[in-house]
Amino acid sequence: MKHMTRESRQWQEPAGVSRRGLITAVGSALFLAGCAKPSDRSVASTPTTSAESQRGTTVSSLLATSPFLIAHRGSGDNWPEHTMAAYEGAINSGAGAIEVSVCATQDGVLVCHHDTNTLRMTGVDLDIAATDYGRLSLLKNDARSWIGPGVGLEPIPRLKDVLDRFAGSHVIFIEDKQGTNTGPLLDLMDSYPDATEHFVWKQTAAGSAYEQASSRGYRTWGYFVDNTDDQFSRFAPNFDLVGIYHGASDQEIEDLVAFGKPVICWEIHTRWMRERVLALGVTGLMCSNYPYVAAAAASAMRDTFGDGVRASGDLPWVLGLKYQPEFLTGERALRMSHDTSAGYLMGSLGPMPAEAAGINFELRWPNGLPGRHGAAGVCFGLADDQPYRAGIAGPTGGYQLLLRASGAVELYRRDPGVPEGTEADTLLVSFASAVPAPGEWTTLRIVSSPQEITVKRDGQPDWSASVPDSTYRGGYLGLLKGYKDPVPVDFRSVGVVV
Repeated sequence: MKHMTRESRQWQEPAGVSRRGLITAVGSALFLAGCAKPSDRSVASTPTTSAESQRGTTVSSLLATSPFLIAHRGSGDNWPEHTMAAYEGAINSGAGAIEVSVCATQDGVLVCHHDTNTLRMTGVDLDIAATDYGRLSLLKNDARSWIGPGVGLEPIPRLKDVLDRFAGSHVIFIEDKQGTNTGPLLDLMDSYPDATEHFVWKQTAAGSAYEQASSRGYRTWGYFVDNTDDQFSRFAPNFDLVGIYHGASDQEIEDLVAFGKPVICWEIHTRWMRERVLALGVTGLMCSNYPYVAAAAASAMRDTFGDGVRASGDLPWVLGLKYQPEFLTGERALRMSHDTSAGYLMGSLGPMPAEAAGINFELRWPNGLPGRHGAAGVCFGLADDQPYRAGIAGPTGGYQLLLRASGAVELYRRDPGVPEGTEADTLLVSFASAVPAPGEWTTLRIVSSPQEITVKRDGQPDWSASVPDSTYRGGYLGLLKGYKDPVPVDFRSVGVVV
């Protein structure tokens, strides 16, 4: 496996954004060990005894599972983070553990919220520590800009309500985000039966609150962004479990694993992220996209754009609000209008089943065409779900079918390992067709056999071409906007044909 350095890691912001800035941006948006292919496996649970089953998932049973998964913020790629809807959604999807961030209101009510201010999630600028619970209870978490317009507005839950619901049956990784509530938080945790088997104390590795938590019998988890200033050696010995941000280099992750403690990596959004860190020795995955990361199979055969909620596994090429496409729910379509080339992973459709015969999709330029060479289409045949954009070198091989504004239909092959600055894609076959009319939908179809690929437009016999190529037959696909101008392009009826 090629080692990942700070310079080579994927899912990163454009140049000029620091790693800590990236964490802020992602937050604002917001398997098994061995060599099996990502598409071949899902995370399995270790069988429990009848006594254990009566206790639900415990810390001991969770840590005995390899790998073990935790729903980060309740799986914020799928539901509004740190809401009852998120915790319920993750648990109903099979999560045995959730991660909960805690703040205290002015009148001492502990609530579930990542930020100490409510602006990012509610649009209302309130410091939680200076706001009473009555005022806070009127606010709603709004994740529509990240998940889609169809997702509901959700209240900020009281911590006690969440613990009453889940502390007896699941594991809760719990963190005092204000850093001022150690005593009251531990007292509340202590009030639940078998508390030390259902709570893990979570904090930044440099903090000292772990001492109080440990003295009460709780296992502790200290997390690191990276190994700046030799933090691992200074702080890792203090904790039962340690954590590392996914943006850390391969070497940093391996160095933390070498301490011999269970290592949990956050935030895991995709299956290739899962595979990367597990190969480096990580045993715990804190997942922002829990239903997708925990599964092996596709969850759908066609898009669900009309629902107005991003499907589990679908993600923009950069994990940030401004890169999320727009849902056109009335037209059951998705619009990409970024001022750069863009890619959108259709993880919900991947991996396609082995018997899949092809892919159908429709696209249109709703208002006007980009420059003559501007193009949009799909990438397919990908071995994994890493970010992919047209014309930009990347680590994953596959194909891309593009319709240009000139009417040309072109099939390219992308081979991995092409140096940056060189042509990333090889043209395999093309044909001329009519110039697309603004506002009108065009249908494109890919028919794939073990030895050949055929591409077609609008069912016209003359608008078709085939090429013998069997290089890639991976099961992942995505949507592509292959030009920098912010001219919008829409997609709909994206589906796998069996």
